[in-house]
Parts: sequence; structure tokens; C-alpha cells
Amino acid sequence: MLNSGDVIQLDLGVPEGREAGFRHRAVVITAQRILDAQPNVIQVVPLTSTVRGFAAEVTIEPDDVNGLRNQSAAQCQHIRAVSTMRVDQVTGNIGAAAVSQIRDTLGLILDVPG
Repeated sequence: MLNSGDVIQLDLGVPEGREAGFRHRAVVITAQRILDAQPNVIQVVPLTSTVRGFAAEVTIEPDDVNGLRNQSAAQCQHIRAVSTMRVDQVTGNIGAAAVSQIRDTLGLILDVPG
């Protein structure tokens, strides 16, 4: 079963333009209560090791729990829904604080009142 904040490995397919694509790590940001119902589709934010400092990205430092080897940026501007069938493996979890930062950033991008 997946958990909010899980770092997963998946294939995002062939990208168009500047989309994230191909085999990638991503963070599961679907609410836990939805994940507990074992949905067929989840929401993810791709990760990149190219940290640009964009306001739409959240920087995540590597540690033993998240399984990241390098500082990474959660690319909130690339949020997408994917089938759970695309998930190859779970490699770690970024924790509640980083998930909260990502959700706050998504709220800004989507103009969701806070």
C-alpha cells in the first residue's frame, strides 16, 4: 500500500515540451485517506536532481528515510495523475513536513485559498 510522501520510481512516458518524462522518481501527494481506499489513480509530483530554485519547486535533502542520494527538487508545476500500475517501487518517504511544503506550493500554483 502506498503512503503520502512515498518516493516512488515510475515511468512517466514520453514527454511533450518541457514535461517530466521517462523513468523518474516522484513523490506521492494523494491524501492518505484516499490512498487507504487503494485507488487506481494517484497524484504525484516528479523529482529532479537539477535544483533550480524556482518558486514552484520544493527542495528535499537526501537522508536515510527518503532514499534520495542527491539534493532534489519536487517539481510542483508538473503535478499529474498516474495509474498505480505505473509504480515500479517505493524507495523511501519524504515525511510530513516536506509533504506539507509541497501541498502549500500546489495551493499557490492552483490558487487554492489557504
